[in-house]
Amino acid sequence: MSFPPPLTFADSDKSPLSIRAKALVFVDARSRQLRERAEALAGNGQPLLILGETGTGKELLARYVHRHSERAGLFVAVSCAAISPQWGEAELFGHVGGAHAGAASSRAGWFGSANGGTLYLDEIADLSRPLQSKLLTALETREVYRVGASQALPVDVRLVAASSIELSRAVAAGTFDERLYAYLCDGQLLFPALRQRVGDILPLAEYFLGIHALRLDLSIPSISPAAQAVLETHRWPGNTRELENVIHFALLLAGNGEIGPEHLELPGIA
Repeated sequence: MSFPPPLTFADSDKSPLSIRAKALVFVDARSRQLRERAEALAGNGQPLLILGETGTGKELLARYVHRHSERAGLFVAVSCAAISPQWGEAELFGHVGGAHAGAASSRAGWFGSANGGTLYLDEIADLSRPLQSKLLTALETREVYRVGASQALPVDVRLVAASSIELSRAVAAGTFDERLYAYLCDGQLLFPALRQRVGDILPLAEYFLGIHALRLDLSIPSISPAAQAVLETHRWPGNTRELENVIHFALLLAGNGEIGPEHLELPGIA
């Protein structure tokens, strides 16, 4: 069975992304609806919030939105969990030379790097509350103060944020800024879990199979009908990330032979 080719992202080759983060598949009916909404929102410049389970491919969708926005600037991806608690403001907004120890030269920060483009903040709920407030101020005023600076700098940044948790519950718990949530929620994109996009499973499996076979200098084996049925009925709690790992290891176990259920190493397979 042949499927439409995945949408690939050449710019991701320059960043430390896994194979699963270099292609996006829109075969399932729910995925096609998601693509249509993403394309409809891409060009208007409003901030977006992508919601979905871990491993679904939220950064991929953000890259897709950026590509269809026709913004001339860069796509800058930042993991909020990796932002330093001590120097987070300088990382986001930049700093002038001498602003703190070890900062001899000025830095533009993530906002400055994304000027004219898109800033993708993964797991935005991991930002501290003070940084959430300062982020909202920068987005509303379209200007930032670099740490140590006396004057603001204008910025043109389109924010695309992502979360694996329901931000409304984080707001209720007091861990997420209510005003920032309201700023984001007008442009929401819900990325369904892989088990809810059954039509995407086999196209993704074939893509991963081809890429890993090429990398390992192996011929591309076929996936038996029985193995295809197993792939389509598995619940995929780890989503696309789990699927890539399963296909990778199945290829190593099957070699140049056909991939059968016994190569998938999924629960319930004898």
